[in-house]
Amino acid sequence: MNEEMRYLTFALGKGRLANKTLELLEEIGITCEEMKDKESRKLIFVNEELKLKFFLAKGPDVPTYVEYGAADIGVVGKDTIMEENRKVYEVLDLGFGKCRMCVCGPASAKELLKHHEMIRVASKYPKIAKEYFYNQKHQTVDIIKLNGSVELGPIVGLSDVIVDIVETGSTLRENGLEVLEEICPLSARMIVNQVSMKMEAERIQNILQALKSKL
Repeated sequence: MNEEMRYLTFALGKGRLANKTLELLEEIGITCEEMKDKESRKLIFVNEELKLKFFLAKGPDVPTYVEYGAADIGVVGKDTIMEENRKVYEVLDLGFGKCRMCVCGPASAKELLKHHEMIRVASKYPKIAKEYFYNQKHQTVDIIKLNGSVELGPIVGLSDVIVDIVETGSTLRENGLEVLEEICPLSARMIVNQVSMKMEAERIQNILQALKSKL
């Protein structure tokens, strides 16, 4: 390997996303043995041979690392990309972590969504909620940001509806809520820094092509 070659750095969203991504990378011959050590306290893991570095970050921080070039490549959910709205290239849908961003609430709230009246919307994703209601539905709403169990919103009377990620919908059903409108499908995506895309075009394209062949 060329000694002069710079490292390509990957930022991976912690948890299931990172595990699935590493499995996928292994299939194309990109391994990082250091990361398999569950006891490790390291923050950055290196594959010297391929000149690659990996680090784990909280999902919402991944697009930030990529925009500012601290990572060349990131893997994170589409919901995070939409909410963070950073200047990055979204280059590949990895197809796992599939779910939907939806407007949910009690069945009685269906009517409120039809008449453009002022309603309260609770969400961990205020940007996505605002974009949907203001720009797609042209409905003025009061958006309340929550960090925890958003389902509580309509149950305790904080909000009329919520905007949240739905996988199976069982949590909603258990709490007497349902999907009222679907905003968009979500899954894990690969994002690339805008400068890296030019400077490291060949290496990044090779990785993308190899991944595409496995998807």
